[in-house]
Amino acid sequence: MDVITKKELDLVALLQQSHCPTAGAVVLFSGEVRNHNSGKQVKYLEYEAHTSMATKMIDEILQSARTRWNLSIALAQHRIGKVKITESAVVVITASVHRGEAYASNRYVIDRIKHEVPIWKCEYLEDGSKEWGGNCNCHKETGDVNKHVYEFEVL
Repeated sequence: MDVITKKELDLVALLQQSHCPTAGAVVLFSGEVRNHNSGKQVKYLEYEAHTSMATKMIDEILQSARTRWNLSIALAQHRIGKVKITESAVVVITASVHRGEAYASNRYVIDRIKHEVPIWKCEYLEDGSKEWGGNCNCHKETGDVNKHVYEFEVL
């Protein structure tokens, strides 16, 4: 499975790969393109990535989650290129013995991908304009592009 892909994400196929006899909980997060942002109407998004670096970083994040929560399964896939409204741009699946670990690890993985991985998006707006940005908007809160706000403690 390619971690970074131009292909539409197949959530059903990814979920089917994620069943494991040792896991009592499987959590799937799908980050989908919505039709608005900051009061503006969005037409679609276009993602770019430093593919080799993004792949390496996501692999490291997944391994960190596997170790920290003793996961049976941890996988993630992110699209690049044009992603239409309601399509999935990113998917994270975690599986563990209990739901607490599956939920916590899933949140950890998606937050780290969003904050740390070199993936950028361009919002194409209904008014014909476009706006580039990263996946992370922490700088608006922290005043520093290198400082992130996490919902968890990074180890």
